[in-house]
Amino acid sequence: MANHSATKKDIRQATKRRDRNRYYGKTTRNAIRELKIGDDQKVYNEKLPNIISQIDKLAKRGIIHKNKAANLKSKLAKHVAAKATA
Repeated sequence: MANHSATKKDIRQATKRRDRNRYYGKTTRNAIRELKIGDDQKVYNEKLPNIISQIDKLAKRGIIHKNKAANLKSKLAKHVAAKATA
């Protein structure tokens, strides 16, 4: 256990950051899952820009790697395009 007050504060801050990052990541994963389940093209057009924005924010904050963000966005765009043609 930490003995210094600065170390205790750092532990508290790290806990808050970890919880916040987990929340943002889980929220984005749920949004991606809902988008993949949906069938309506109108819903795709409304939700895709918001989800891409969420993914970009995760990458900017360092929660996910920028290449993972690019891969997620690419896969979502391909998924939406495939559903549009089908």
